[in-house]
Amino acid sequence: MVLLLAMSLLPATRGAFAETQALRGEVVDENNAPIAGAVCTLVGPTLPEQGRPVTTGDRGGFEFTGLIPGTYQLTCAAVGYEPVAQGDIHITEAPAPTLQVALPAEVIIRQKVEVSAQAEKVTTQSTTPPAKLGEQQLKSLPLVQQKFKAALPLVPGVVRTPDGRIAIKGAIENQGTLLVDSAETVDPVTGSFSIEVPIDAVESVDVFKSAYRAEYGRFSGGLTTVETKAPSSKWDFELNDFVPSPRIRSGHIVGIEDDSPRLYVAGPIWGNKITASEALTYDYSRQPVRGLAWPNNENKREGVTSFTDVYFVLSSQHVASVNFKLFPYRRQFDNLDTFIPQPAAADYAQSGYSIGGNDRYLLQGGGILTTLVQFTQFDSYSHGQGLQDLLVTPNGWGGNFFNSWTRSSAQQEILENYQFARKQWRGRHDFKTGGNIVHRAYTGTSHSQPVQVLRADGTLAEQVTFSSAGELTTHDTELAAYIQDHWAFNDHLALDYGLRFSGQTLGEAAAVSPRTGFVYSPGQRGKTIFRGGVGVFYDRLPLLAGDFTQNPTRTVTLYDTEGTPLGPAVTYQNYYLKFNEQGNSIVPTGEKLGSTPYNVTWNAEFDQEFRPGVVGRVSYLASRTSNEFTVDPKLVSSTNGLLLLSNRGASRYHELETTLRVRPRASADINISYVQSAARGDLNTMSSVFVPYEQPVIRPNLFATLPTNIPHRLVTWGRFALPRQFTVSPLLDWHSGFPYSSFDALQNYVGPPNDQRFPAFLSLDLQVTKQFRIPFVPWFRKHPLTGGVRVFNLTDHGNFRDVYSNVTSPYYGHYAGFQHRFFDVSLDILY
Repeated sequence: MVLLLAMSLLPATRGAFAETQALRGEVVDENNAPIAGAVCTLVGPTLPEQGRPVTTGDRGGFEFTGLIPGTYQLTCAAVGYEPVAQGDIHITEAPAPTLQVALPAEVIIRQKVEVSAQAEKVTTQSTTPPAKLGEQQLKSLPLVQQKFKAALPLVPGVVRTPDGRIAIKGAIENQGTLLVDSAETVDPVTGSFSIEVPIDAVESVDVFKSAYRAEYGRFSGGLTTVETKAPSSKWDFELNDFVPSPRIRSGHIVGIEDDSPRLYVAGPIWGNKITASEALTYDYSRQPVRGLAWPNNENKREGVTSFTDVYFVLSSQHVASVNFKLFPYRRQFDNLDTFIPQPAAADYAQSGYSIGGNDRYLLQGGGILTTLVQFTQFDSYSHGQGLQDLLVTPNGWGGNFFNSWTRSSAQQEILENYQFARKQWRGRHDFKTGGNIVHRAYTGTSHSQPVQVLRADGTLAEQVTFSSAGELTTHDTELAAYIQDHWAFNDHLALDYGLRFSGQTLGEAAAVSPRTGFVYSPGQRGKTIFRGGVGVFYDRLPLLAGDFTQNPTRTVTLYDTEGTPLGPAVTYQNYYLKFNEQGNSIVPTGEKLGSTPYNVTWNAEFDQEFRPGVVGRVSYLASRTSNEFTVDPKLVSSTNGLLLLSNRGASRYHELETTLRVRPRASADINISYVQSAARGDLNTMSSVFVPYEQPVIRPNLFATLPTNIPHRLVTWGRFALPRQFTVSPLLDWHSGFPYSSFDALQNYVGPPNDQRFPAFLSLDLQVTKQFRIPFVPWFRKHPLTGGVRVFNLTDHGNFRDVYSNVTSPYYGHYAGFQHRFFDVSLDILY
């Protein structure tokens, strides 16, 4: 069915489909020994303009599949070796011969210091290379979940907050964006990274803290891009992690704690003309929360993620692909922690799908026209465990969670890009232009039950009631166009510059985003490289802001210790307050907001190769975001108030990063990064108040240290290939404790917000894998198995998640939610 739908979306093409071929080879050193972990990049017709990179396996092998006839260029490089480029590789109708690429010792500086080793001339390098996580790192490093999102905190400047969200340069994921094969892949309503792609379908993950190419837009935080594998022209089969982890209590197995089997199948549907792949993951887990009594201390998660990709070669100049994603998921007791027991926790569920097509056409003059179309349907809902009032006490929550909602959303995206053939004028120019249209819309409901705020002695201090259920609906359409150029003056200096224009029907009607960056190497061998740039980035407007005035209104009543109201109840009407150059204006319900958050980022970077196999980086980045949407309660009279949504929010972030990569030999790879950073901003942003769950008590907004602020962080990881096909991959993460605030009986701040910190976090994780064969079973003699053991928090360090932060609690200042050492096992089959 997916195949038929895919074929129906393709443009009509004369003649038969063209054959595709595969290019295979191996990378070796001067002694003919294989080099594992080398990066080979192929550039050619209809491939992405930056080329398609692959990482060599343990035996130095690489493979590029789905290639149409034409002329290609191949560059292979590895830390500790001189890169080798080979041009004029002719792919014809006949199978291509196997290549052997020999890398001599001694290297120049690498394009990507953090996690890759691709070396190119300075003129072809990006002015803002991303941190790159390849397939090898995703599968070999110890990750708590076998998902690409779990690997993002390996990148310097990326942290995972205690509630599980990703923060890039101090901004949570809702302010960034996720592109999968160039298509936006987030929850259309909240912007959260809620749409997973199975890790077995992922070829690489790039994380940009600064992306100065004008083609990128719709974010004020970080940019994360995922490239998926092209379906192979020969059959591949993988069954990974199919052994469930037992749930052990008091020395007895009492069920399954975690089970996440993954299936990947790829191969030809019609020779080399149509190839397809299917990646499927089933995810089931029951994770305990320390501080609560078993068996009522577990949150339960279950879901399926499917990614289907069909690849068509229509002619020697024309390639198209269609993909289909499916992502139903359910989380029971999702916000469970030490202070929120199961009855007071909320459930979350999502369902949906997306279907997209990508068409690349190589024109006779050498230009490449790319068209992308994607439709996403994303439905979600959340509710509590019952109809009791939520009780907010100094020692935690009781009753049932107060808010329930439903959201049915859809997003349509059309993108058109044109890459010009290379021009010569005072150097080399790579011009690119294009634009896109994105339409988002959703309908939903929001209903809330009363909230009671209790004192330490159990008396009622405050009650919050709500009006009838809000019927929510809004939509937004954004149009954008851009032009950019990569200008290589010579082999030492290159400049990126461009301009992006965008407009939103709900937000800023016209916004201009100029960007520029440079890369410069003063030496002949490129061992020293300077980079820098500055750019303006406009975010997408949060849809929850578009229908804010339709939310249920809050009525607040305060009580003395005898249960007598201290005054009349105050009803807070929902209003939007826009700040502009002419002053303040109240925008009536249903009108356009007329404002969009935007960010200004600049950075400077210095890369140096100290000796073969030792590469270092020092960089500084500063980021300022303005026009963020914040929520702030304001008292107007003794009985009336306003819950104001305004565009006056702001945040500031800066970081100093030092990174060292050491590769003493092909079988060993060590990465060490230290980041010093600071993040400050408005606390009551839309995401912090309403995502993932609405806050029962909304405090006055303040500008202070952000919850994502981690002043000091050291992260180091490595990969070591040992004899007898053992691989050991350690990961050490140390950072300052997350900040937290103190509160009084009414849940108001006591002292400056986020002026206290948890103890420092320290986790040493380890993954050990080994390939082996079963000699008595013929099939397993030919196809090896890979067994693995993952150990997390090996030192059993006291990494606390929760703290009694209410000053009226008898336990004030005590930490809770200690995460003990735990382990996981895996077993993989590769065919």
